[in-house]
Amino acid sequence: MNDEIFLNERVVVEVLFEEGLNICRPLRFRRPNGREVEVTELGLRHPSNNGLKTMHIFDVTDGGTDYRLEFDSERLTWYLTREADHYAA
Repeated sequence: MNDEIFLNERVVVEVLFEEGLNICRPLRFRRPNGREVEVTELGLRHPSNNGLKTMHIFDVTDGGTDYRLEFDSERLTWYLTREADHYAA
């Protein structure tokens, strides 16, 4: 992610749970300003430990902008933590 903006927005995420490698896949999310973002591609997905808490990190795109979504598995909440122009040099 180039020219990324660091955020800490609580978001509402629609997720698909499936079998296989991508067992949890975000489909779309709604930002606090009401804007909905349709996820067109899932990039990297990995867990990250923050003390005893596990955060699940999802790098996604809508085709024009890259986003990082983080799922707090303790509080069961989603956050949008980064945004970057997909076409930034």
